[in-house]
Amino acid sequence: MSLFTCAREKEVGELIRRGHWPQACAPELRAHVDGCRSCSDLVLVGQAFQVAHAQSSAMPRLESPGVLWWRAQLRRRNAAIERISKPILGAQLFALFVTLVVAAGVIAWQARHGYNIAAWAADMSRVLHFDALLPASLPDLDGGLWLVVPVLATIALVSGVVVYMASEKQ
Repeated sequence: MSLFTCAREKEVGELIRRGHWPQACAPELRAHVDGCRSCSDLVLVGQAFQVAHAQSSAMPRLESPGVLWWRAQLRRRNAAIERISKPILGAQLFALFVTLVVAAGVIAWQARHGYNIAAWAADMSRVLHFDALLPASLPDLDGGLWLVVPVLATIALVSGVVVYMASEKQ
């Protein structure tokens, strides 16, 4: 560091700050900078700072740490949900399979013993008083509705499972 400063140092510093060095300066000022050690050091340091500033401005801005942490937590939570949902889906499919096997077994057992399933379904609706749920204006169905509704519900359930399994991403 020198104890003496140049009288034109402020003028050179202002030109460097504005980004006008060396294009917008007078030729005698350029000649002065070439001869003055203090001004040439100022130009050297100022240009180095301008280059560093331009390089740091060109670098991409990082997002805030809070956003990065939130996204990481969201990814971790989604991965945990995916890990948990696979066994649950397996358990649901196993329960559906067991239910269908039991239903087929009951139907086979009923057929083997000579029971009339339609009469049994009509008798169950009478015993459980399902007719109390029907409006009085509905004609008498003799229990046939109670055989059709479970069959349609089973078809809808199996169709939903088939569509879900077909659309599931592997």
